[in-house]
Amino acid sequence: MKTKFLALAMSLGLLFSSCSNDDEPTTFTVAPLTGNQSIMIGETTTFTSTTTGGTFTSSNPAIATVGSTTGVIEGVSIGSSTITYTVQGVSTTRTVTVTEEPFGSGEITGTFTTNQTYIIGNYTLKGIVKINAGVTVTFEAGSTITCNKMTGDNALLVLNGGKLIINGTADEPVVFTEVSGIPGSWGGIIMYGDAPIKAVSGVTTSTSEDGNALSYGGTNATHNGGSLSYVRVEYAGAKLADGTKELNGFSFYSVGSGTTLDHLVSYRGADDGFEFYGGTVSLTNSISYGNFDDAFDWQDGWQGQLNTNWYALQTVKGNFGIEIEASANNNAFYPTISNVTLKRTIGTTPEVAGAVEIDAIQFKKEGNASFNNVVIDGYGTYTEAGTNYQGAAVKIQDASTNTDQVNGGKIILTNCNITNTAQTTPVGATSSIIVSFPAGNFTTSTTATGAVLTTGAWSTVGGVNLIQ
Repeated sequence: MKTKFLALAMSLGLLFSSCSNDDEPTTFTVAPLTGNQSIMIGETTTFTSTTTGGTFTSSNPAIATVGSTTGVIEGVSIGSSTITYTVQGVSTTRTVTVTEEPFGSGEITGTFTTNQTYIIGNYTLKGIVKINAGVTVTFEAGSTITCNKMTGDNALLVLNGGKLIINGTADEPVVFTEVSGIPGSWGGIIMYGDAPIKAVSGVTTSTSEDGNALSYGGTNATHNGGSLSYVRVEYAGAKLADGTKELNGFSFYSVGSGTTLDHLVSYRGADDGFEFYGGTVSLTNSISYGNFDDAFDWQDGWQGQLNTNWYALQTVKGNFGIEIEASANNNAFYPTISNVTLKRTIGTTPEVAGAVEIDAIQFKKEGNASFNNVVIDGYGTYTEAGTNYQGAAVKIQDASTNTDQVNGGKIILTNCNITNTAQTTPVGATSSIIVSFPAGNFTTSTTATGAVLTTGAWSTVGGVNLIQ
């Protein structure tokens, strides 16, 4: 009996011992975080752990933010932040350090023969700088490129076959400027291509009128001169040393449709804001502000088809809002532009006394175009030497343009909202030019909105919003 009792007791002891061992708690751990611990402002990295299912937090989101479930970290400002990863109440940490972006500087001069990228920085442009065929030059967002008229002629040229890539953003545009801040102090950006043109007498090649005397024109409609996005050119329009030719903020010689021109600003130049010499490229979301001659201008049979959101404000000095000609060629084609705003402030005078160019849109030398959703404001009466001149919304300058382009149905303006303008219906430059558009080719609307643009650093100079 004793033996059986002892055996039973030993069995129960073993059972209790076994249960006690099974119930001992195990310690839960989270695998360490891995990932790059050093990034620059604006860059990202990702912290990961082999233990899944947790959440991430940052001790200092002003330095670095982190996705709560993804572990994706973005550098915000200089400093360090501790990233904590928590699973089932257990945490592990890892520190990320955010450093300043590299900042470039130096002089840009001569001719580019190899590819070059300029990181964000402040640079000096000196002389007539050229980008050769087969070469790509890139500028990163936020850069400022400054020239000085005291050093001589300055301009940036993209030769046919070369490419200029400018990757600005709304918050960090790329700005080309001049130290004096005086309109007409340098040559701006000039691009050449081999897209089709029709110059005087119908020729398909011509020589540039910028003082560089370069050939332009060809058969490559899709020519690609690069991509210009969120770029501002200030105080351009200088005469070159020969003293005979002027330049614009942006000059495009036979540039093709493969080129991107978007969110560009031409600010306070001494000539035109934008000028097209033939070609097929289109311009979108762009501003011409305070330029002394025309806000927009074209000739040589320019035929861009995807133009939209053009905004012009003429103030202090200014000629036509848009000057349009086709080098006296009666072309079957014409450019198309939608969403256009042309404004002229009170007191604005023509660039040169005696040349009374005060109309919103002027067509001459067989110039044509199709516009839709247009706002025209402020092209009123101008008095010079005791004579009152009445600004017109649309002026047809010569009889052949009236006959071939207006009557021929190749000048179209629909949904035009015209205010504070002396002559609201299209007129001829002389009484002998009787302008009568075919039905539906000129219409007005009080609800037309014109250009619709989002403001930001790209459209602000000295704290002043250019879109007014």
